[in-house]
Amino acid sequence: MAGVSQTTVSLVLNGRADGEVRISPETRERVLAVIRETGYVADPAARRLAERRNRIYGVFTYEAVFPAESADFYHPFLVGIEECAEEAGCDLLLFTSAKVEQGERRRIFSAESRIRLADGCVLLGRTIDSEDLSRLLAEGIPFVSVGRRDDAGGPVPYVGADYPPAVRALVGRAAALGHRRMAYVGAGRGPESYADRLRGFTEGVAAAGADGLHLPGAGGLFDSGASVVFAEELADGVAIAESARARGLDVPRDLSIVALGAPTRPVSTDLDFAGFRIPRREMGRRAVELLTRVLERGGTPQELLACELVEGSTLAPAHER
Repeated sequence: MAGVSQTTVSLVLNGRADGEVRISPETRERVLAVIRETGYVADPAARRLAERRNRIYGVFTYEAVFPAESADFYHPFLVGIEECAEEAGCDLLLFTSAKVEQGERRRIFSAESRIRLADGCVLLGRTIDSEDLSRLLAEGIPFVSVGRRDDAGGPVPYVGADYPPAVRALVGRAAALGHRRMAYVGAGRGPESYADRLRGFTEGVAAAGADGLHLPGAGGLFDSGASVVFAEELADGVAIAESARARGLDVPRDLSIVALGAPTRPVSTDLDFAGFRIPRREMGRRAVELLTRVLERGGTPQELLACELVEGSTLAPAHER
Protein backbone atom coordinates (compact mmCIF):
# COMPACT_ATOMS: atom_id res chain seq x y z
CA MET A 1 0.00 0.00 0.00
CA ALA A 2 2.88 2.38 0.69
CA GLY A 3 4.79 1.21 -2.38
CA VAL A 4 7.93 0.27 -0.42
CA SER A 5 9.72 -2.95 0.54
CA GLN A 6 9.09 -5.03 3.67
CA THR A 7 12.54 -3.98 4.88
CA THR A 8 11.61 -0.30 4.67
CA VAL A 9 8.36 -0.91 6.57
CA SER A 10 10.28 -2.83 9.24
CA LEU A 11 12.84 -0.05 9.65
CA VAL A 12 10.10 2.57 9.96
CA LEU A 13 8.15 0.47 12.48
CA ASN A 14 11.21 -0.01 14.64
CA GLY A 15 12.54 3.53 14.28
CA ARG A 16 15.88 2.32 12.98
CA ALA A 17 18.21 2.83 10.02
CA ASP A 18 20.00 -0.17 8.54
CA GLY A 19 23.54 0.28 7.24
CA GLU A 20 23.43 2.01 3.86
CA VAL A 21 19.63 2.25 3.74
CA ARG A 22 18.44 5.85 4.00
CA ILE A 23 14.75 6.53 4.39
CA SER A 24 13.55 9.96 3.34
CA PRO A 25 11.12 11.86 5.57
CA GLU A 26 8.51 11.65 2.81
CA THR A 27 8.81 7.84 2.56
CA ARG A 28 8.71 7.47 6.32
CA GLU A 29 5.57 9.60 6.56
CA ARG A 30 3.92 7.62 3.73
CA VAL A 31 4.50 4.35 5.60
CA LEU A 32 3.27 5.84 8.89
CA ALA A 33 0.14 7.17 7.15
CA VAL A 34 -0.73 3.68 5.90
CA ILE A 35 -0.12 2.28 9.40
CA ARG A 36 -2.52 4.85 10.85
CA GLU A 37 -5.13 4.24 8.15
CA THR A 38 -5.13 0.47 8.54
CA GLY A 39 -4.62 0.33 12.30
CA TYR A 40 -1.76 -2.09 11.71
CA VAL A 41 -0.10 -3.55 14.81
CA ALA A 42 3.09 -5.60 14.60
CA ASP A 43 2.78 -9.28 15.49
CA PRO A 44 4.35 -9.57 18.98
CA ALA A 45 5.33 -13.20 18.39
CA ALA A 46 7.22 -12.24 15.22
CA ARG A 47 8.91 -9.38 17.00
CA ARG A 48 9.90 -11.71 19.78
CA LEU A 49 11.63 -13.98 17.28
CA ALA A 50 13.43 -11.05 15.69
CA GLU A 51 14.41 -9.22 18.88
CA ARG A 52 14.56 -12.22 21.26
CA ARG A 53 12.44 -10.13 23.64
CA ASN A 54 8.75 -9.98 24.57
CA ARG A 55 8.97 -6.37 25.75
CA ILE A 56 7.23 -7.61 28.89
CA TYR A 57 8.72 -6.90 32.32
CA GLY A 58 7.61 -8.98 35.26
CA VAL A 59 6.93 -7.69 38.77
CA PHE A 60 7.12 -10.16 41.65
CA THR A 61 6.07 -8.95 45.10
CA TYR A 62 6.85 -10.98 48.20
CA GLU A 63 4.00 -9.25 50.00
CA ALA A 64 0.47 -8.97 48.63
CA VAL A 65 -0.14 -5.43 47.37
CA PHE A 66 -3.65 -5.45 45.79
CA PRO A 67 -5.39 -4.91 48.16
CA ALA A 68 -3.42 -5.05 51.38
CA GLU A 69 -2.72 -3.05 54.49
CA SER A 70 0.75 -2.34 53.08
CA ALA A 71 -0.66 -1.08 49.75
CA ASP A 72 0.14 2.54 50.59
CA PHE A 73 3.78 1.62 51.21
CA TYR A 74 4.18 -0.18 47.89
CA HIS A 75 2.07 2.19 45.80
CA PRO A 76 4.86 4.73 45.06
CA PHE A 77 7.22 1.92 43.96
CA LEU A 78 4.56 0.60 41.57
CA VAL A 79 3.84 4.10 40.23
CA GLY A 80 7.52 4.56 39.37
CA ILE A 81 7.71 1.09 37.80
CA GLU A 82 4.62 1.73 35.67
CA GLU A 83 5.78 5.17 34.54
CA CYS A 84 9.18 3.95 33.39
CA ALA A 85 7.82 0.80 31.72
CA GLU A 86 5.38 2.96 29.76
CA GLU A 87 8.20 5.23 28.63
CA ALA A 88 10.22 2.18 27.56
CA GLY A 89 7.26 0.81 25.57
CA CYS A 90 7.02 -2.31 27.72
CA ASP A 91 4.09 -4.08 29.33
CA LEU A 92 4.05 -5.21 32.95
CA LEU A 93 3.13 -8.69 34.13
CA LEU A 94 2.35 -9.05 37.85
CA PHE A 95 3.24 -12.57 38.97
CA THR A 96 0.57 -13.81 41.35
CA SER A 97 0.55 -17.61 40.93
CA ALA A 98 2.79 -18.16 43.97
CA LYS A 99 0.47 -18.57 46.95
CA VAL A 100 0.35 -15.96 49.71
CA GLU A 101 0.84 -17.43 53.17
CA GLN A 102 0.54 -15.19 56.23
CA GLY A 103 0.82 -12.10 54.03
CA GLU A 104 3.91 -13.25 52.11
CA ARG A 105 4.72 -15.09 48.89
CA ARG A 106 7.38 -17.56 49.89
CA ARG A 107 9.08 -18.49 46.63
CA ILE A 108 9.28 -17.35 43.02
CA PHE A 109 9.94 -20.83 41.67
CA SER A 110 6.70 -22.56 42.59
CA ALA A 111 5.23 -25.34 40.48
CA GLU A 112 3.09 -22.74 38.69
CA SER A 113 5.91 -20.25 38.13
CA ARG A 114 5.82 -18.44 34.79
CA ILE A 115 8.78 -16.17 35.49
CA ARG A 116 10.27 -16.91 32.05
CA LEU A 117 7.33 -15.34 30.22
CA ALA A 118 8.89 -11.96 30.96
CA ASP A 119 12.15 -10.61 29.54
CA GLY A 120 13.22 -9.84 33.09
CA CYS A 121 11.72 -9.16 36.49
CA VAL A 122 11.60 -6.47 39.18
CA LEU A 123 11.48 -7.91 42.71
CA LEU A 124 9.68 -6.11 45.55
CA GLY A 125 9.65 -7.08 49.20
CA ARG A 126 11.25 -6.23 52.52
CA THR A 127 12.66 -9.75 52.64
CA ILE A 128 13.54 -11.70 49.49
CA ASP A 129 14.21 -15.43 49.65
CA SER A 130 17.95 -16.03 49.31
CA GLU A 131 17.38 -19.33 47.49
CA ASP A 132 15.30 -17.50 44.89
CA LEU A 133 18.09 -14.98 44.40
CA SER A 134 20.69 -17.74 44.07
CA ARG A 135 18.61 -19.57 41.47
CA LEU A 136 17.91 -16.41 39.47
CA LEU A 137 21.65 -15.74 39.35
CA ALA A 138 22.58 -19.34 38.57
CA GLU A 139 20.07 -19.63 35.72
CA GLY A 140 20.92 -16.23 34.26
CA ILE A 141 17.38 -14.85 34.56
CA PRO A 142 17.56 -11.04 34.28
CA PHE A 143 16.20 -9.26 37.34
CA VAL A 144 16.64 -6.20 39.56
CA SER A 145 15.72 -6.06 43.23
CA VAL A 146 14.10 -2.98 44.73
CA GLY A 147 16.11 -2.74 47.92
CA ARG A 148 19.73 -3.54 48.68
CA ARG A 149 20.45 -7.25 48.87
CA ASP A 150 23.45 -9.15 50.16
CA ASP A 151 25.32 -11.48 47.82
CA ALA A 152 23.48 -14.72 47.05
CA GLY A 153 26.11 -16.87 45.39
CA GLY A 154 27.17 -13.73 43.57
CA PRO A 155 26.40 -10.01 43.54
CA VAL A 156 22.69 -9.16 43.27
CA PRO A 157 21.53 -6.34 40.95
CA TYR A 158 19.54 -3.80 42.94
CA VAL A 159 18.47 -0.22 43.48
CA GLY A 160 18.01 0.66 47.13
CA ALA A 161 17.67 3.52 49.58
CA ASP A 162 20.92 4.70 51.15
CA TYR A 163 19.83 4.43 54.78
CA PRO A 164 23.12 4.67 56.73
CA PRO A 165 24.00 8.27 55.75
CA ALA A 166 20.42 9.43 56.43
CA VAL A 167 20.37 7.85 59.89
CA ARG A 168 23.86 9.17 60.69
CA ALA A 169 22.71 12.67 59.74
CA LEU A 170 19.67 12.40 62.02
CA VAL A 171 21.83 11.19 64.90
CA GLY A 172 24.07 14.19 64.25
CA ARG A 173 21.07 16.50 64.46
CA ALA A 174 20.05 14.97 67.78
CA ALA A 175 23.59 15.32 69.14
CA ALA A 176 23.66 18.98 68.08
CA LEU A 177 20.47 19.48 70.11
CA GLY A 178 22.19 18.17 73.22
CA HIS A 179 21.01 14.56 73.25
CA ARG A 180 23.71 12.37 74.79
CA ARG A 181 21.84 9.12 75.40
CA MET A 182 20.00 7.72 72.39
CA ALA A 183 18.00 4.54 71.84
CA TYR A 184 17.31 2.58 68.67
CA VAL A 185 14.07 0.56 68.82
CA GLY A 186 13.66 -2.19 66.25
CA ALA A 187 15.00 -5.53 65.10
CA GLY A 188 18.08 -4.13 63.38
CA ARG A 189 18.45 -7.42 61.55
CA GLY A 190 16.64 -9.63 59.05
CA PRO A 191 15.87 -7.43 56.06
CA GLU A 192 18.95 -5.58 54.78
CA SER A 193 17.07 -2.30 55.17
CA TYR A 194 16.77 -2.86 58.93
CA ALA A 195 20.43 -3.79 59.26
CA ASP A 196 21.41 -0.67 57.29
CA ARG A 197 19.37 1.57 59.59
CA LEU A 198 20.96 0.13 62.73
CA ARG A 199 24.42 0.42 61.17
CA GLY A 200 23.79 4.09 60.46
CA PHE A 201 22.65 4.62 64.06
CA THR A 202 25.69 2.84 65.49
CA GLU A 203 28.09 4.80 63.29
CA GLY A 204 26.33 8.08 64.06
CA VAL A 205 26.43 7.56 67.82
CA ALA A 206 30.14 6.71 67.67
CA ALA A 207 30.89 9.79 65.56
CA ALA A 208 28.95 12.03 67.97
CA GLY A 209 30.58 10.53 71.06
CA ALA A 210 27.12 9.81 72.42
CA ASP A 211 25.78 6.85 74.39
CA GLY A 212 23.62 4.59 72.26
CA LEU A 213 21.61 1.47 73.05
CA HIS A 214 19.71 -0.96 70.86
CA LEU A 215 16.34 -2.21 72.09
CA PRO A 216 14.54 -4.85 69.99
CA GLY A 217 11.26 -3.53 71.40
CA ALA A 218 10.03 -0.57 73.42
CA GLY A 219 10.17 -2.50 76.67
CA GLY A 220 12.62 -0.84 79.03
CA LEU A 221 12.82 2.33 76.92
CA PHE A 222 11.33 4.62 79.55
CA ASP A 223 13.73 3.40 82.21
CA SER A 224 16.79 3.66 79.95
CA GLY A 225 17.41 7.38 80.41
CA ALA A 226 17.33 7.96 76.63
CA SER A 227 16.15 11.44 75.67
CA VAL A 228 15.66 10.55 72.00
CA VAL A 229 14.51 7.32 70.39
CA PHE A 230 15.02 6.24 66.77
CA ALA A 231 12.11 4.02 65.73
CA GLU A 232 12.90 1.55 62.97
CA GLU A 233 9.22 1.54 61.90
CA LEU A 234 7.02 4.63 61.94
CA ALA A 235 4.22 2.60 63.54
CA ASP A 236 6.57 1.84 66.42
CA GLY A 237 7.24 5.56 66.77
CA VAL A 238 3.49 6.18 67.02
CA ALA A 239 3.13 3.49 69.70
CA ILE A 240 6.08 4.94 71.66
CA ALA A 241 4.54 8.41 71.50
CA GLU A 242 1.22 7.08 72.83
CA SER A 243 3.01 5.26 75.67
CA ALA A 244 4.97 8.40 76.52
CA ARG A 245 1.81 10.48 76.70
CA ALA A 246 0.15 7.85 78.88
CA ARG A 247 3.07 8.30 81.30
CA GLY A 248 2.53 12.06 81.36
CA LEU A 249 5.53 12.78 79.09
CA ASP A 250 5.43 15.40 76.39
CA VAL A 251 6.71 14.65 72.87
CA PRO A 252 9.15 16.13 72.04
CA ARG A 253 9.89 18.18 75.18
CA ASP A 254 10.41 15.15 77.41
CA LEU A 255 11.16 12.56 74.74
CA SER A 256 12.15 13.17 71.14
CA ILE A 257 11.19 10.55 68.55
CA VAL A 258 12.71 10.06 65.10
CA ALA A 259 10.92 7.73 62.65
CA LEU A 260 13.19 5.97 60.16
CA GLY A 261 11.04 5.73 57.04
CA ALA A 262 7.49 5.41 55.75
CA PRO A 263 4.77 3.34 57.45
CA THR A 264 4.54 -0.30 56.33
CA ARG A 265 1.36 -0.88 58.31
CA PRO A 266 -1.62 1.39 59.02
CA VAL A 267 -1.02 4.18 61.51
CA SER A 268 -3.00 7.16 62.73
CA THR A 269 -1.30 10.05 64.48
CA ASP A 270 -1.39 13.81 64.86
CA LEU A 271 2.41 13.99 65.07
CA ASP A 272 4.66 15.19 62.25
CA PHE A 273 7.63 12.91 62.81
CA ALA A 274 11.21 13.92 62.20
CA GLY A 275 12.94 11.40 59.96
CA PHE A 276 13.55 10.90 56.28
CA ARG A 277 11.68 10.25 53.05
CA ILE A 278 12.44 6.98 51.22
CA PRO A 279 12.66 7.74 47.46
CA ARG A 280 10.16 4.99 46.66
CA ARG A 281 8.84 6.31 43.34
CA GLU A 282 12.37 7.06 42.12
CA MET A 283 13.49 3.56 43.16
CA GLY A 284 10.70 1.99 41.11
CA ARG A 285 11.64 4.01 38.05
CA ARG A 286 15.32 3.28 38.41
CA ALA A 287 14.68 -0.46 38.84
CA VAL A 288 13.08 -0.56 35.38
CA GLU A 289 15.91 1.49 33.89
CA LEU A 290 18.50 -0.86 35.37
CA LEU A 291 16.57 -3.92 34.19
CA THR A 292 16.62 -2.50 30.65
CA ARG A 293 20.37 -2.03 30.98
CA VAL A 294 20.82 -5.61 32.19
CA LEU A 295 18.81 -6.92 29.22
CA GLU A 296 20.77 -4.87 26.71
CA ARG A 297 24.29 -4.99 28.13
CA GLY A 298 24.33 -7.51 30.97
CA GLY A 299 26.18 -6.75 34.19
CA THR A 300 25.14 -6.46 37.82
CA PRO A 301 24.25 -2.82 38.52
CA GLN A 302 23.93 -1.78 42.15
CA GLU A 303 22.75 1.71 43.11
CA LEU A 304 21.69 3.44 46.32
CA LEU A 305 19.52 6.57 46.20
CA ALA A 306 19.76 9.26 48.85
CA CYS A 307 16.94 9.69 51.37
CA GLU A 308 15.59 13.21 51.94
CA LEU A 309 15.66 14.33 55.57
CA VAL A 310 12.37 15.52 57.04
CA GLU A 311 12.50 18.21 59.74
CA GLY A 312 9.25 17.26 61.48
CA SER A 313 8.24 18.41 64.95
CA THR A 314 9.23 15.47 67.14
CA LEU A 315 12.94 16.22 67.56
CA ALA A 316 13.68 19.02 70.02
CA PRO A 317 16.55 20.08 72.31
CA ALA A 318 17.29 17.63 75.10
CA HIS A 319 15.36 18.31 78.27
CA GLU A 320 16.22 16.80 81.64
CA ARG A 321 13.35 14.86 83.17
